[in-house]
Amino acid sequence: MSEDKTGITMMDAPIYLDYNFTAGSATSRFLHGLKQGVLIGQRCPGCDAVYVPARGSCARCGVATGEDVVLSDKATVESFTIVYIPIPGNPIKPPYIIANVVPDGANISFIHLISECNNEDVRIGQRVQAVWKPESEWTYAMDNIIYFKPIDEADIDPEQIGR
Repeated sequence: MSEDKTGITMMDAPIYLDYNFTAGSATSRFLHGLKQGVLIGQRCPGCDAVYVPARGSCARCGVATGEDVVLSDKATVESFTIVYIPIPGNPIKPPYIIANVVPDGANISFIHLISECNNEDVRIGQRVQAVWKPESEWTYAMDNIIYFKPIDEADIDPEQIGR
């Protein structure tokens, strides 16, 4: 009897993980705000930076951030990329834009989609506004905002974004 000594070189073994996430108090307030159609950040008592989503502490100063700040759903594009490569399982078909947007009143960006425009027209400093799902569909999730779309406001100087 001959022995196969080539061995296994590749194997598909999909893994599916179910997990529960328990939000802390700062994140819970942020998620409850989303359920109401409001972006809530938190201000650092040391350096005055406003974080969104709220984190509970300042990355710069290391102190607790307790003061909630209601933010606008208007924002400024801080950076972006045009995605051309499909991501397995992603319902969004390329090309599309992922951007870091800084909401008015905040100093820190978060990532979201940009749509309702030509991808080539998106630029750093461009003003955008959230497009929300219908209120009846709102949950405790960031996807209450479907995407951000450009608005007819003057661009912000890149040096001034988040200041």
